[in-house]
Amino acid sequence: MDLTGVMWLVLIVSLIVCAYMAWNIGANDVANAMGTSVGSRALTLKQAVIIAAIFEFAGAFFAGDAVTDTVRKGILSVDFETVTDKFANDLMYGFIAAMMAAAIWLTVATRLGLPVSTTHSIIGGIVGVGLVLQVQHETSLIDWEVISKVVMSWIASPLMGAILAFVTFWIVRETILESENPEERSRWLAPIMAIPTFFVLGIALQFKALKGFFSRAESNGWIDDKYDWLPVKEGGTWNPIAENAWFPINSIILALIIAIIASSILAYVLRNYDFKGEKEGFHGVERVFVWLQVITAAYVAFAHGANDRSNAIGPMAAVYQIISSGGELAETAEVPVWLVLLGSAGIAIGVMTWGWRVMDTIGRKITDITPTRGFAAEFGAATTILIFSMPFLAVPVSTTHTLVGAVVGVGLAGGAKAVDFRVFGKIFASWIASLPAAGFGSIVIYVASGSNPINLLVVIPIAFAATIYVIWSTRENEIHVEDALSDAGSVDSSAPTPFELLHTHAMAVEETVGHMLKAVNSAANGLDTSQEIKLTVEAELRADEIKNDIRRRLGSGQVSVIQGRDSLLKMISRQDRIADYAQNVAEQLSFRTLFDDEKSREMLKEMATAVSKTVSVYEDTISQLKDVALSGYTKAGRDRLGELIDEVNLAEHQADIIESKAAAYVFSHGEDAPLAAVHMYRVLQRLDDVANACEKSANTLIPIIYN
Repeated sequence: MDLTGVMWLVLIVSLIVCAYMAWNIGANDVANAMGTSVGSRALTLKQAVIIAAIFEFAGAFFAGDAVTDTVRKGILSVDFETVTDKFANDLMYGFIAAMMAAAIWLTVATRLGLPVSTTHSIIGGIVGVGLVLQVQHETSLIDWEVISKVVMSWIASPLMGAILAFVTFWIVRETILESENPEERSRWLAPIMAIPTFFVLGIALQFKALKGFFSRAESNGWIDDKYDWLPVKEGGTWNPIAENAWFPINSIILALIIAIIASSILAYVLRNYDFKGEKEGFHGVERVFVWLQVITAAYVAFAHGANDRSNAIGPMAAVYQIISSGGELAETAEVPVWLVLLGSAGIAIGVMTWGWRVMDTIGRKITDITPTRGFAAEFGAATTILIFSMPFLAVPVSTTHTLVGAVVGVGLAGGAKAVDFRVFGKIFASWIASLPAAGFGSIVIYVASGSNPINLLVVIPIAFAATIYVIWSTRENEIHVEDALSDAGSVDSSAPTPFELLHTHAMAVEETVGHMLKAVNSAANGLDTSQEIKLTVEAELRADEIKNDIRRRLGSGQVSVIQGRDSLLKMISRQDRIADYAQNVAEQLSFRTLFDDEKSREMLKEMATAVSKTVSVYEDTISQLKDVALSGYTKAGRDRLGELIDEVNLAEHQADIIESKAAAYVFSHGEDAPLAAVHMYRVLQRLDDVANACEKSANTLIPIIYN
């Protein structure tokens, strides 16, 4: 390669743009594979980054296509027999502009935590350049039929992903989660259910990720015909044993072998599986799906690396081929190993630095994700991607769009209120904006460069500088990579689930009531209550702080909940009243000494015991609610939750009886000290308010049982 100094600079700049594009793929697109796993806490962020980096690199380097079609990717139709040097030169600068524009748009979207399509972004950039090239060279260049398929995929792939994810989760819920003994049911049913799951993944692995391997195997003489293992590109048949099969029999058999082996391994593991233990905070059935979800996430990362790496290095391969050949444009271009390494490294760095933003949106902000739901979403997305990428459809489907649709579908399985459609609306708007944003950007950069190397060397740094300035000017509340990845191997540092937050608040409420009850008993025994009253007030303040933190998290979208934000806000408000009433009791005790009647004081202590029991059962109820959420909302778990709610109601009823008897006694024996008697009655009332608040708060959980 004999290049002038200026063209060396153009090559270096184009490689920097390529690396920047690969970084954006990692920051935005790769998060699709791991977002639900992080959101469900099946993986910590650092674990997700490590797995994504490994499998993305493996897919890109080992299973990616050996030859990348750099021009005819279904967007631009080029007649290679009549290509002029002028057109090749303009196309080279056009591809650089398209990469830069798409990368800038992806940076903006990632900054906002919006999962957009890398494929659609680069398509938009190429279309923008294609429009200008059509005018410059007076030729028809853009394949609008393919563009229409892209637009169709915006609706079709998320919808199909949502339907498949919904059905998958419905099957898991009805066959396992709703059974009388879900743990035992999953020991033998999960491996059976995994057979079609692993079969689909096996098919997808071959058709999506191993295309390059089968091509090399044919060229090396290892197999006679790659289409014995891959679907033909056109004119196929559904007959698996025919030479032109959409699904060749060899592939079906290999996928079945993969499915049976994987399912057998799962069955062996489950025979001695400790369901009662804890894995990343999860219990029971959800522990099984932690591992299944990790498997599907690794697959998505592998397939993504094998297929979407071309979004970064495909255009760059064309640029390199034109520069190295002195301006010639060939139909295909060999992808150098160092270029694959550059793209793979850029993707890994993107995941490690900014990938957490989109992971957070997909995994937490659309709907509450558990391992069962995350598995259903990833399976629905993987199956949809496979179907749409088959030659009989050949739709350039977006992994991002499909997975977001699948997450929404799983959320809808818990009812429409479980989905935060405000977040989904922002995501959908970003999808619509991808093509025109990248297209307009590519036109601006291409026209500004004027197919001139000097102009390009000025325009690209300016574009980088403008992007850096925008990032720097919005740096407030920035989370740095070392902070984002500090949760490695730590369950406690993982973001708590909504019901874990509710349970944390419940424990603070119980602490408040505990100090109040000590104050009551001290007062009944004629002891000093000032210290316990002080501790009651301090504990109530801590409960308020936790309540406000939960409200902030819900308001900012940091957490989502299957039951809906309004329902959780109602729960937390009801629960906080328990602490408020406990503080009111303590305040009543500070007003004056209790009624000096031994029996009334004994009845007060009896009332305090009844209230203590009510609060204790209520805290058990909230603990069970947390376990229900962490074990898959099983029927058995919900039934136990219902039993505890009934116990709270019964305990409150017993407190009512005691309060009624005590009040009657106080008023019938307080003639000589009416003010003291009224004060004693107010204390009894406030204690009864605590028990009533427990009952009302527990009853807000009833819809969860029947959801």
